[in-house]
Amino acid sequence: VNIGDIAHTPGVLALIEKHLPNAEVRLWASADLSAEVIAMEHRRFPQLQIVKGTIGANGRASNPALAATLAWTDFLLHGSGPSLVAAKDVAAFAQHVRKPYGVYGITYASNPPEADERTVFDGARFVFFRDELSLALARTQSLKSPLLDFAPDGAFACDLRNDAAADAFLAAHDLTPGQFLCCIPKLRYTPYWLIRNSPKDEARHARNEAMKAADHAPLLEAINAVVRETNLKILLCPEDQTQMTVSKEQLYDHLSAEVKRRVVWREKFWLTDEALSTYRRSAGLFGHEQHSPIMCIGAGIPAIVCRWAEQTTKGDMWRTIGLGDWLFDLDVDADKKKVAPAVLAMAKDPSAARAKAARARALVEGYQRDTMAVLARQLG
Repeated sequence: VNIGDIAHTPGVLALIEKHLPNAEVRLWASADLSAEVIAMEHRRFPQLQIVKGTIGANGRASNPALAATLAWTDFLLHGSGPSLVAAKDVAAFAQHVRKPYGVYGITYASNPPEADERTVFDGARFVFFRDELSLALARTQSLKSPLLDFAPDGAFACDLRNDAAADAFLAAHDLTPGQFLCCIPKLRYTPYWLIRNSPKDEARHARNEAMKAADHAPLLEAINAVVRETNLKILLCPEDQTQMTVSKEQLYDHLSAEVKRRVVWREKFWLTDEALSTYRRSAGLFGHEQHSPIMCIGAGIPAIVCRWAEQTTKGDMWRTIGLGDWLFDLDVDADKKKVAPAVLAMAKDPSAARAKAARARALVEGYQRDTMAVLARQLG
């Protein structure tokens, strides 16, 4: 349901392919990996074997494919994510399979760590965190892993493409490559109860309702400024399945008829490959999300991030890669006022914006090279 969450895995797979070309990889996937996403990943990685399942309390895999994979593997790499997402699975691997493993590019906020997290961190050959604040926290907790350090979010390396779909969408909506900016809105809390069979969280809904007007005001100001002061158009697009409605209700419906003529509202969801191909054709991206900006910088496309307290510390990575002045905290009044000028500057000087994105991309690639070398030594 979220193209950014999807991007973690193909990103890390692409890194392994690039830096460890002789390594064979099997993907131990989460239970909710859909057939549609599997098909997309197989278009990029045709030989990739994918298994699902769990390790039981008796140490046995829940299906033969996973059992064969656990016997086959030399090393387990926990991929990038908003936390140690597969803590339970990796802890079971550590206890029962007893082969080396590591963690690559996560955000971490537990203080103290939960039992499975402590087990995983203490036994890992390395743990890489995707933001410096997570790393700083981990370093206060006497974890036993011999290496705690920074690694970029795996989604920076995502290179999925669906150029045909992107080109068809641009043509159908009169969008010219290089002549539009992408904008992604978000509520404080993703209303997953609208897309999953889960009860409505009334407290989170109330927080969304209380903050939505103020949170989207900087984006509205930026959209109006770009349309009135440049020749660029704006594409309102989603990172998760709830955001088509958000962009319609919080942005598009608040624009004047004159401005709307240069704004395209995408009303259907897309997958990561089409989204990234579209971003590559844009002049840049801004909004409330993080992973579309991550994919943009990974492709050399300028990207501005707005965030707030309800999000994790992952946004801090923008400072680490030299983009601190493209990171805005919407809980800070002074930052709210800086969003529209920053977006307008990006729109008016695309060469400078691309150069800035390229410098950030080069920093990311340096971290990727160094951290993949750590993995290579473990496999050596």
